[in-house]
Amino acid sequence: MFEFINFYFIPGVVLGFIYALGAVGISLLFGILRFAHFAHGDLMTFGAYVALVMVTTFGIPAMGAIPVAMLVSALLAVGIDRFFYKPFRESRTIILVISSFGISLMLRSAVQFFFGVDVKVYQRGIQRPLVFFDTLRIAERHLWIVGGAIVIIVLVHLFLTRTRLGKAMRAMSDDADLALVSGIHTERVIMATWGIGAALAAVAGVFLGIDTQLHSNMGWDQLLPLFAAAILGGIGRPYGAIAGALVIGMAEELSAYP
Repeated sequence: MFEFINFYFIPGVVLGFIYALGAVGISLLFGILRFAHFAHGDLMTFGAYVALVMVTTFGIPAMGAIPVAMLVSALLAVGIDRFFYKPFRESRTIILVISSFGISLMLRSAVQFFFGVDVKVYQRGIQRPLVFFDTLRIAERHLWIVGGAIVIIVLVHLFLTRTRLGKAMRAMSDDADLALVSGIHTERVIMATWGIGAALAAVAGVFLGIDTQLHSNMGWDQLLPLFAAAILGGIGRPYGAIAGALVIGMAEELSAYP
């Protein structure tokens, strides 16, 4: 029983929460902009490597570097939208989708150019797990990842339900034309959506790097399960994306259970 919990259930929950952060961003972007952003995985990679710069330069732990990774990734996403996506916003959806593939290649190539293709880690050495009841073993990093993900998800929920901008985002997701007629500043909503989506992707990338390791394809490799989670939960529905992510994460880990 404890072997199942230690090696399958807990890793499944951890992976599910990492997926949840990325899938919520995908759902928010689809709900507001109505296109699938295939560069989202590489935003995860970018955020993870921003944290790596902070860890190696200033010696701070990866968890402490998350705010910087979120801010830098959010600014990058807003800039990408202004220079690459906004000119095509009135075009057919397929043009934006293909543009996102181009952005994905650019981000990945930039990471490879500056950091190389070798595998990197935030912290070296063996990290012993915490032991409860002599048999239940939980890695300390897993507690940080799950706890941090829950806090961020709650903050996103409060933002969407309690703030004026969050309510505007929900209104625009329901009906963009009606939101525009009712006086909602749509460009501000779009900018906030990019910022929040990229910030969540950055956290997911850092958590994935903490749990495993960093490499230039790490975000691209997670793109399929992220979209699967978003679609399973109902594309464009952030809360459904969280549930879908937990299902996908658990399914991945439990599929190896003998």
